[in-house]
Amino acid sequence: MPLRAKVTNPAFTATAAMSTNIPKELPTDEPDDVLFNSIYGIRSVELNRPKKLNSLNGSMARKIFPRLKEWEKSSLANMILISGAGEKALCAGGDVAALAKQNAEGLEGQQASTSFFALEYALDHMIATYPKPVISFMDGITMGGGVGLSMHAPFRIATERTVFAMPETTIGFFPDVGGSFFLPRLDGETGTYLALTSERLKGVQTLYAGIATHYLHSSVLANVTQRLSELTFPDHVELPERLHTVNKTMAEFSLGLPPLEEEPMLMAGSLRTAIDRCFAFNTVEEIFQALEQETEHKEWAQKTLETLSSRSPTSLKVTLRQLRLGKKWSISETFKREHAISAHFMRHPDFVEGVNARLVSKPPRQAEWQPATLKEVSDEAVEEFFKIPEGEERLSLFSNGDYKSYPHAHFALPTEKEIEQVVRQGHASRRPVVDHFLEKYAHREGVRRKVVEVIARKTSKTAEGGLKWN
Repeated sequence: MPLRAKVTNPAFTATAAMSTNIPKELPTDEPDDVLFNSIYGIRSVELNRPKKLNSLNGSMARKIFPRLKEWEKSSLANMILISGAGEKALCAGGDVAALAKQNAEGLEGQQASTSFFALEYALDHMIATYPKPVISFMDGITMGGGVGLSMHAPFRIATERTVFAMPETTIGFFPDVGGSFFLPRLDGETGTYLALTSERLKGVQTLYAGIATHYLHSSVLANVTQRLSELTFPDHVELPERLHTVNKTMAEFSLGLPPLEEEPMLMAGSLRTAIDRCFAFNTVEEIFQALEQETEHKEWAQKTLETLSSRSPTSLKVTLRQLRLGKKWSISETFKREHAISAHFMRHPDFVEGVNARLVSKPPRQAEWQPATLKEVSDEAVEEFFKIPEGEERLSLFSNGDYKSYPHAHFALPTEKEIEQVVRQGHASRRPVVDHFLEKYAHREGVRRKVVEVIARKTSKTAEGGLKWN
């Protein structure tokens, strides 16, 4: 009988303070909003609010916590699978309409909303540091809270139905659920671009961007689940080897990536260079200025300016500051800091106004932000979001794991930084660099495309004919 894997990865060392009071279900919680199942070695968590696109609420989180803790200790539970009921969504986010309604009731409601974020972030952190393989089926809409349940798992499976976005600036909020951690760690300024604009990525684009680790057709997910459930691990097999086995098993079910002629990489080539060029600044005003001066992709820049101009000025400035600071935060620090930021937003008028304008009003209307312009949002006002008031308790986490970079990042496609390091070692042509990554990543689908695109965009020929990183 397989035993729980010993956690020898130093990334999971105990550096975060841990609470032992695991949240429990309340008598008032909704029945059956999460379904749990055991299929041989798999323990599944199915979000079950399909009419609400499986949006996450406190009732669901309180049900999931004790199950994850129970499965962590069980020698029969080999891995965790997270999915959503129906064909439309894994999870479209947190139930922000309910939170905004709560907030409008005053201080007590704002505190209740802040308590929900404490639950949500602690759950995301538990998944991020879980000592067994976690697989998320990002089949359908995966936004906001759904991203928090997925992005920190070692395996994030996109399908042709996946729609990813962090749409928080549209509702007067900020890209939370660990966005401070994963967005700045995406290639170049793509994380900044996705965070500020709420741009959507569909299907295979999430694989290219580093959001998903695998791309499978939705028709094979049931077979994947069955096959994974049959995996067994000898007692001595530790977590890294288990993860490797899961990774290899899922690759067996790939039906191939869409041809580039049909679905070219969107954040690639000269457009990707423009994204890096325009979003590299540390103030929102400078980003606006760069977009106004953009000539190579003028139409894209104009559309992006229009998008940003409709967003909450406070959200834009707080989000940019969050991403720049988040590059240095550990995973546990991320959720603690985000909890303090979310509490501040619950007291800010833009959140209720943004949710009502975008999600409650029929038809949706343009929100009336307070303040209404970037100029009116002072640096001092932004910094207030990042202050932790004296005597205020920080978020309690229910796992003591911590790290500053994802220990499972190698299950996604190679990053631009990895490719740069290999190119800088000196190579006569593109081929040895591509071959290096194909071998390293066991010829995983998408590796060749990613490496070839990065080389084409970021390198030139030396006088001697070799590759030079620009």
